[in-house]
Amino acid sequence: MQDTPSSDSLYAQHEKIYPREVHGIFALWRTISMYALLGIYYITPWLSWDDRQAVLLDLPERKFHLFGITFWPQDFFYFALLLIIAAMSLFFFTAIAGRLWCGYACPQTVWTEIFLWFERKLEGTRNQQMKLDKAPWTSRKILIKSSKQFVWITFSIFTGFTFIGYFTPINELGMEIYALNLGPWETFWIIFYSFATYGNAGFLREQVCIYMCPYARFQSAMFDKDTLVISYDKKRGDPRGSRRRDVNPRDKGIGDCIDCKLCVQVCPTGIDIRDGLQYQCIGCSACIDVCNSIMDKMGYKKDLVHYTTTHAEEGGKKRIIRPRIIIYALILLTMISGLVYGISQRIPVALDIYKDRGRLYSTTSTGLIENVYTLRLINMDDRAHQYDIKVAGINDLKLIDKLSDIPMAEGEIREFIIRLQADPYDLPAQSNKIYFTLQSSDTTSIRLERESRFIGPSPRGRPRR
Repeated sequence: MQDTPSSDSLYAQHEKIYPREVHGIFALWRTISMYALLGIYYITPWLSWDDRQAVLLDLPERKFHLFGITFWPQDFFYFALLLIIAAMSLFFFTAIAGRLWCGYACPQTVWTEIFLWFERKLEGTRNQQMKLDKAPWTSRKILIKSSKQFVWITFSIFTGFTFIGYFTPINELGMEIYALNLGPWETFWIIFYSFATYGNAGFLREQVCIYMCPYARFQSAMFDKDTLVISYDKKRGDPRGSRRRDVNPRDKGIGDCIDCKLCVQVCPTGIDIRDGLQYQCIGCSACIDVCNSIMDKMGYKKDLVHYTTTHAEEGGKKRIIRPRIIIYALILLTMISGLVYGISQRIPVALDIYKDRGRLYSTTSTGLIENVYTLRLINMDDRAHQYDIKVAGINDLKLIDKLSDIPMAEGEIREFIIRLQADPYDLPAQSNKIYFTLQSSDTTSIRLERESRFIGPSPRGRPRR
């Protein structure tokens, strides 16, 4: 009987990674970034501005309050420009120093770091965590694991609650939860966001970065030979080998790397940076910090693992400032300046004009040509105004309906049906440009002009006078 060859499984069981705690300059910057970003996230919904929440995305009312400015759906252009700026910033910083976003500011990294901090406080160091996981279940292990889960779940729920606090006034949201009167949508999104935080930061962790995040796959398109990347100096470090501190590595024919594997133990994605740049690397620089600490203890020169460029590794010079970076910087500066200028010059009123398409025009009993329009006026300011609307563009154009001193409360939307009449002999063409001018009667800073069309009979079909 012939043996059937065995085949290996295409899938390997996931092994939990236990990142070792590390200290150093890059770890300090990550900690500062984590506390700053989490502080902004959790504190911002509690800030007040003019007796309302400072940052509130009020979807039912279609108002987006950002401190002293209220944006409306008509201001979507600014949001689109902000997204383009964010994308360009990603290109800019990635071209300079690789995955800075992933290592220091990505929400997945930030929340994973705080969950790891909770884990270390409750379960101990890396070795203690590994020992605890392998130990049989005892009352002590159950207590520690239960405490960790309780802290994780509580923090996740508070994270979900804070997230919904950006869309529903957070004080009202808290009162609704206290009174057990929370609406279905708020309940769903709090549970959903809490579960996402708990699952991604508590369990999936590096798997999100490796398998789910698309950035790891297309980052190489943003890299060039002058991009700063984390690299291991093979010429200096190899061949690797352990030794006592008082032994000169050159006498043993080995490099500076003592093969302690701490660079692997501190890596949140579990890679070995000594194998070269890998897409799993999120650029957190933990391997640089721990390697420098070992070099200090051994009395060797630092930066065995360090930031460098491909050009530098090939014997060339580091070129951080180069044409690509200058172009990115100029584009980014231009877009940011445009966004700031656009918001500063933003007119807090909207005027939409809809011509009656059911009837292009009609003729009055006196022989005048009449067009009907629907005007939609939105006061997007945080205070009430009075507005005047005038029309021009055709000689002796008559506005039949009075549109002056129109009172508009804060955020009010009003619609008007108006009629315009003109002598057919004053119409130079069948379709003629006209201009609606909106002016606030209580301030000169609010003035808006919109273009429309006045339709009449063809000049060839008009009777002679």
